[in-house]
Amino acid sequence: MSEGKAPDKRRRDNRPGPARQSGGAVDAFLREAGELAPVAAGADQGRLIFALDATMSRQPTWDLACTVQAGMFESTARIGGLAVQLVYFRGFRECRASRWVSDPRALTEIMTRIRCQGGLTQIERVLRHIRKTAQERRIAAFVFVGDAMEEHVDSLCAIAGELGLMGVKGFLFQEGEDPAATAAFAEIARLTGGAHERFDAAAPGALEALLRAAAAYAAGGMGALQKLAHGDAGAQRLLTAMKRS
Repeated sequence: MSEGKAPDKRRRDNRPGPARQSGGAVDAFLREAGELAPVAAGADQGRLIFALDATMSRQPTWDLACTVQAGMFESTARIGGLAVQLVYFRGFRECRASRWVSDPRALTEIMTRIRCQGGLTQIERVLRHIRKTAQERRIAAFVFVGDAMEEHVDSLCAIAGELGLMGVKGFLFQEGEDPAATAAFAEIARLTGGAHERFDAAAPGALEALLRAAAAYAAGGMGALQKLAHGDAGAQRLLTAMKRS
């Protein structure tokens, strides 16, 4: 797993594009974030691995999804001292992990420069990276956003079971209705004690709410998620899905 940044897909001269503005939704969430219980002073910083599929199948909705994801993680980096690592795969066996960042501007810069490339899914490599990282330091949770699964599901589930024993919950957010992805994502969520939910790229608010809820859990645990669920549809959905797992 290497660290690196890809060029912005709309700039062929490889210059970084401007940071996207997330608007009033982020401002509103920042106010909510201040009410969430932070990690206790002196405790290990909450850590979240944010993994996403950057293969060509996600090209049509990539700009929209990237805008929502970047905006949400600007906010979640402020909850309880959350640290985030971005992991993505694309092309021919390219799977990259960023450095850990607590500054939301640094994560936004990384995300907004990713350009989708054709290739098969590499979810197993992502899960192996999460397992290796969790053996070195405590990882509260991981989020995976994707629309397909083209691998051996039993291999994925074996690693997911290990992550569950390590206390790393997986939140898998599926774009579309691919049946192989649905079955695999749901089982990974069950084995880790996390949640699997679908979202429609035409309704970005749903994904935004789910990401907010997953990040609240990573930053403040179940207590923060339950607190956020008062009046927050995404947190309510996540809690319900976790009970089903």
